[in-house]
Amino acid sequence: MKILLTGAGGFTGQHFTRHAQAAGHEVVPLLADLTDKVAVAAEVARAAPQALVHLAAISFVGHADDAAFYAVNVVGTVHLLQAVAVLPQRLHCVLVASSANVYGNCTVSPIAEAQSPAPVNHYAASKLAMEHMVQTFADRLPVVMARPFNYTGPGQAKHFLIPKLVDHFARRAPVVELGNLAVEREYNDVDFVCQSYLHLLVHGLPGRPYNVCTCHTYSLMNVVERLQRLTGHTITTQVNPSLVRANEVHRLCGNPARLREVWQRAHAAWPDTPDLDHTLTRMLAAA
Repeated sequence: MKILLTGAGGFTGQHFTRHAQAAGHEVVPLLADLTDKVAVAAEVARAAPQALVHLAAISFVGHADDAAFYAVNVVGTVHLLQAVAVLPQRLHCVLVASSANVYGNCTVSPIAEAQSPAPVNHYAASKLAMEHMVQTFADRLPVVMARPFNYTGPGQAKHFLIPKLVDHFARRAPVVELGNLAVEREYNDVDFVCQSYLHLLVHGLPGRPYNVCTCHTYSLMNVVERLQRLTGHTITTQVNPSLVRANEVHRLCGNPARLREVWQRAHAAWPDTPDLDHTLTRMLAAA
């Protein structure tokens, strides 16, 4: 397929491009600013894609400009889908990346897609607003919504937690300043996420969200201990109050049952035992 890809130059976009091309797809990056409606429409028309993968977003929860979350993640997505909806050829699939952060501080674990969203920050609220806006295109576009849980890998920006830790261990820094220590997350590999997106493009059912997750979680201190073992370096963790988020989501663990069905339809082997050590080793080698 000829896939139009937003966010192609970003962390996930670069890995997705590699996986998509290896699978025989043509990837066309969208370069227009999503907030520029005219430029987006013109570039989409020139590209004439068969599918769309929408990864572009402001994704760092601590981003300083709250309004930018909505300008890019919501309004920018509307501009994109408006341009795609008027193409003469109906697309095979429109895959939109939302976020598991829409679930907020959920008492149910693991979280299934039927769980009511309860966002606790602007990033998550903008993603949920985006989901609602995307639903208004359901009669015109075959939209598949992905809700990825936390993931990482080589090339992720250092202001994200795992790359920050990897960077400190790679430099053998004596101290690392962190925010909330009592957090637990899935830290899946970016390759797993990209493979899931490719399977969803072909086998996902429009009109329903899909958790992109494995149901394997790690505490922050477990990650630190793994890095200490992998590097032989001991580091001191210090809490910096300026990094502590008031509305921190304490635990995010997803139910992957719906995604497993997609992998099965793709005749792909499910990664039953995600190897965080493997991901961290790759990141240390690239640091």
